[in-house]
Amino acid sequence: MAEKDRGFVGVFDSGVGGLTVLGCLVAELPHERFVFFGDSAHAPYGDKPPEEVLALSRRIAASLVNEGAKALVIACNTATSVAAQALRTEYPTIPVIGVEPALKPATLAPQHRRILVMATAATLRLGKFQRLEDRWGADSEVIEVPCVGLADLIEKGDPASPAIHELLERYLGPWCGKVDSVVLGCTHYPLVREQIREVMGDVPLFDGGEGTARETRRRLEAAGLLASSAQVGSVELRSSIDTPDELALYQRIFELAQR
Repeated sequence: MAEKDRGFVGVFDSGVGGLTVLGCLVAELPHERFVFFGDSAHAPYGDKPPEEVLALSRRIAASLVNEGAKALVIACNTATSVAAQALRTEYPTIPVIGVEPALKPATLAPQHRRILVMATAATLRLGKFQRLEDRWGADSEVIEVPCVGLADLIEKGDPASPAIHELLERYLGPWCGKVDSVVLGCTHYPLVREQIREVMGDVPLFDGGEGTARETRRRLEAAGLLASSAQVGSVELRSSIDTPDELALYQRIFELAQR
């Protein structure tokens, strides 16, 4: 087996939301081995202080790297904002790829006068998003909507629940018909695309999963770590709540994320 085929791509998130990114990664990189870890025991990260998110991210990253990860994908906007730079410093020999709200493609779309960004309060508050907005939001009015509690509800595994619709109506309803696009600034949010459309109507939705997958391919190629076409790709799902019911939920959400 070639050296580049020995390792796996480690992917982690605060819970099930990162499975939307994993779905994009598998589609973009079908020959890679993926190990996904969802930290559902500590979800959501968006409500935690940065130092706690950093400690949790470091613990997960260390476990994956020690097990043989050849690259790390941080499939969480909050963890990316808090921990990506630290992990790149601590693991300089492997690619560390994060996600970010898809504000850039939203600002490059034909209609981009008013862009609503729904995200966790932590993602919107931290410097990474503010730098992103400064760079790409100059020609748009960026409306920040912190969706407190939404990721937590999605984590329960029922994207069609009335409670989620009620929360989306509260946060997004006042903006229906008043924005050109919506940026899904948390990896959990693509799991409730249909509910968001029910509230917002036929407005373009942007999320960062596909961009993260393309960047992962680019980084693996640049490092000579892209799996050969002879390798059979695989996915292993893990959770910090290590029970059969929880892993069955992960499998169900992952299948939903691949549709």
